[in-house]
Amino acid sequence: MIGASCWRNRADSVKREIIMKHDRLAKADEFIKKEAHVLDIGHIIRRMANDADCTNTAKTAIKEESGRSWSYKELHLISNSYANKLRELGVQKGDRVGILLFNCLEYIGLYFAAAKIGAIAVRLNFRLSSDEFQYALNDSGTKVLCFHSSLTEVLEGIIDQVPVENYICLQNQEEDIPDWSHPWTILQEGSTDEAQVHIEMDDPVMLMYTSGTTGRPKGAVWTHQTTYWFSVMQVLRWKFTGQEIGMTTGPLYHVAAWEDVALPIMLMGGTVLITKSTGFEIERILKVMEEEKVTDCFLFPFMIYDMLNSPALNRYKLAHLNTIFTGGDPIMPWALEKLKDLFPSLKVVQVYGLTEGTPICASLNPEDVYTKGHTVGTPMPLTEIRVVDDNGNSMPTGQIGEIAIKSPAVSKGYWQKPSETAKTFADGFCFTGDLGKFDGEGFLTIAGRKKDMIRSGGENIYAAEIEDVLYRLEGVKDVAIIGIPDPKYIEAVCAIVVRKEKAGLTEDDIIEYCKQHLASYKKPKKVIFIDALPRTPSGKVQKFILRNQFG
Repeated sequence: MIGASCWRNRADSVKREIIMKHDRLAKADEFIKKEAHVLDIGHIIRRMANDADCTNTAKTAIKEESGRSWSYKELHLISNSYANKLRELGVQKGDRVGILLFNCLEYIGLYFAAAKIGAIAVRLNFRLSSDEFQYALNDSGTKVLCFHSSLTEVLEGIIDQVPVENYICLQNQEEDIPDWSHPWTILQEGSTDEAQVHIEMDDPVMLMYTSGTTGRPKGAVWTHQTTYWFSVMQVLRWKFTGQEIGMTTGPLYHVAAWEDVALPIMLMGGTVLITKSTGFEIERILKVMEEEKVTDCFLFPFMIYDMLNSPALNRYKLAHLNTIFTGGDPIMPWALEKLKDLFPSLKVVQVYGLTEGTPICASLNPEDVYTKGHTVGTPMPLTEIRVVDDNGNSMPTGQIGEIAIKSPAVSKGYWQKPSETAKTFADGFCFTGDLGKFDGEGFLTIAGRKKDMIRSGGENIYAAEIEDVLYRLEGVKDVAIIGIPDPKYIEAVCAIVVRKEKAGLTEDDIIEYCKQHLASYKKPKKVIFIDALPRTPSGKVQKFILRNQFG
């Protein structure tokens, strides 16, 4: 029989164990709360800059084509300095920091600085007009705007009409800093210590305005989690190892220049090369590719066409080039064949996505590009894609419907636009407004925008189908199909065509070619020839401009 003292001793022991367990849990909880930031976006450079985690802290993280570069250690410390100075200027967690810069090292430093203090980076298109800047700055409620001195004039007229409290100017040598702005050097005065800010993975990190193919842009909200998972999805798909030298060719205000390919390469510890954001010249790009031994790059289709048509192409040694990523529009078959002839071992990856609905939600593997080049491939890892009717029901294989996407990289919604958010996001899916269909092997084909579908004489006509046919006609450089009013059929097909130089195509040539390759009701009723199609910086045709002009 156990004595009373034994029971008391055992009870005391259990009590002490419970207290110790409680203390351990409390400490663990405190640690989690304190260290929850370790997987925020700042962690991408924080881990590479930490001597305990990486033996090569001097490795180049980012480099400009001019030769300027920052190591991971430098990027980490500089972004800390920027972050701490922003906090001194009153930027708190959740505040918006506008970035209105051309491609440069400072752009990336500022992006990470905002992320480290829980602020939201608003990456602005430097091509906008004063009115458009005013809209974006007011819509986002930007508190601090960091801008390039060459953009002073476009901002001067609106500084009293926006909520910006502090302007910080990155000066060009030939240009003055306006008296209403701080010099960039103010950001270099901050402490290089890590800012102590508690950040949750679901906190917003970036506000990206959509490219505006349908009118006024909307701000898509990206969180730390959205951004991190999107990088992980790409690493899983393309097996980045950290040995890559990735080149970005677009402006950094666009996801295709940063979140696509570049950021996941940095996640794995590779090097990202930043090219100029204006004045694209294919020969200059080829020179940079050769000198920097670029292994992976993102080229929009028009850039690939310029490369293949350049007489200078055979002067550059590109044996180190492993993969070209491309998107925005499918690559024309002739270009794929020429790439195969010139670079037999080169991988070409076609991608499809959108800013708010996962920028790369589907991709076409290099081994499929020559047999399935008319498609955008299969869903990315961790991604579900459905093709649905107007009621959200899945469409059978081979039938066209709206593309809906679910993944960890789907945007949280549109900034301060609950009604627009409700129209686009539901049940974890982003309803893209794009039309598409799956074939029997699970490959997704894009059939155009939902708004681009033409309803003529009771028939649904898909613009992308006609465009695909006309791209094969010799003499056609570029084409867009829109619907125009018709007194009999409600809508009629109109082809907007850009002819190749010295091509003598006529309206009859266009219509006759379509009659040979399409059902008669799909042929254009009208053909308009213009010098160039209006496109967004990512290469997408702005059909609303064409409809306004010719519709």
